[in-house]
Amino acid sequence: MAPHDPPHPHDPSEAAGPHQPGAGRDDAPALVDFTVDLTAQEVLRQAQVLAALGPDWDPMEALRGEEAAYDLLYSGLDDEQQRLYDGLVAAGVLPERGGGRAAA
Repeated sequence: MAPHDPPHPHDPSEAAGPHQPGAGRDDAPALVDFTVDLTAQEVLRQAQVLAALGPDWDPMEALRGEEAAYDLLYSGLDDEQQRLYDGLVAAGVLPERGGGRAAA
């Protein structure tokens, strides 16, 4: 029987198994099918996010701006900072930028 299918009310052996509350009792409540479909809520949430971003939002431009910010963040490092950056890249924590060196 699929997990979402309720037991058949005419079969008392399926109403409560040995590890379920009420097992072995004649007054044990039957299981009730409970299903929640979040599809409509997810569609509404997505529509609200897109409306908040506005019609002029350009995901590729946002990505380019983010990459430029990372390049700026890792630019002009002194020797100690560059050593730490290189260690983080070698450990796989940060992606390699600028041919193995932080952007100048």
